[in-house]
Amino acid sequence: MDFIKKFILLFGPISSIFDFLTFFILLFVFNAGASLFQTAWFIESICTQTLVIFVIRTRVVPFYRSRPSNLLLGSTILVVAFACVLPFTILGNIFGFVHPPLAFFAMLAGLLICYLVTVEVAKGWFYRNYSSYLEQKPGASLSGVPET
Repeated sequence: MDFIKKFILLFGPISSIFDFLTFFILLFVFNAGASLFQTAWFIESICTQTLVIFVIRTRVVPFYRSRPSNLLLGSTILVVAFACVLPFTILGNIFGFVHPPLAFFAMLAGLLICYLVTVEVAKGWFYRNYSSYLEQKPGASLSGVPET
């Protein structure tokens, strides 16, 4: 439990910092009203929460050296694509989404890269300092599956 608490106390605030940065950009750069804010926040949240899985699922640094399963890769691509396309569909209209400007997607790409790099750097620091918690029990890992 102590390991999980330390993990949460490091990675939770990183996520919150990027949330606040997104809020700031939406409000002060895009002058987003309620509908655009809701739409953009939905897309950004789904993308960050889904893509960060690739970084935190493995202790390997950099994360791309540990190949994810085809199922994880495929389902992630589908979820992110669905989130980005949804506002342009009838279902998006039902949820009150609007079409975000193209500049939003450029900003989103930049934020995602910065977020994932920040989490990757933090992960490296975290495991250098707290991997001893995993070594207390033979074969212990976050996922219960030995690292590849």
